[in-house]
Amino acid sequence: MSEDHTTELAIFPLGTVLFPGGRLNLRIFERRYLDLITACLREDRGFGTCLIRRGTEVDADAVPHDVGTEVRIIDWEQRRDGLFGITVEGVRRFLILERWVPPGAAQRARVEWLPETVTDADRSAPEPAELAELVAELGDLLGRILDRVDGPYATIPRHLDDPAWVSGRLAELLLMPDEARQQLLELDSPGERLTLIAQALRETGRSD
Repeated sequence: MSEDHTTELAIFPLGTVLFPGGRLNLRIFERRYLDLITACLREDRGFGTCLIRRGTEVDADAVPHDVGTEVRIIDWEQRRDGLFGITVEGVRRFLILERWVPPGAAQRARVEWLPETVTDADRSAPEPAELAELVAELGDLLGRILDRVDGPYATIPRHLDDPAWVSGRLAELLLMPDEARQQLLELDSPGERLTLIAQALRETGRSD
């Protein structure tokens, strides 16, 4: 990280939202992303994922949202269909300050890292007692959901008492528009995320 607290990061625009601590399987077939993944594996570094604001995943100049998640590759394979498969895990959130599209390569951006705070000055963040109750209630719900899913979540280590981890996994696994997931990702307070998720669950009558 440079003296101005920013760093340069390769950007992979996606049609989904990943939070820190979450996992995602990706199939890689475009040359610019094959080059990116090869470099990340060789140099043991991560890259950034962002929900697409405009365009598609195959568009070299797809416009991503400004807040995304740095990921690290935790597994990879050469698939039988000829594609390159990787599993990534979210590490930390970032804000794009400047973005550009090098010819024939993955997008790059100058980013700054965003904080994760359980409580903050925002009045919408829950009090400590309320937060503990939310974590217990929604952590129990998340545990039951994880018992039913497969893929990268089937064997993920569980941290059901961690507000950031619980809010991130629920945002990834519950049915909601990707724009709503993005709005949750952009919140600095996991407690505020949990509050909004709990409100949405009450409105839909979801209990298990």
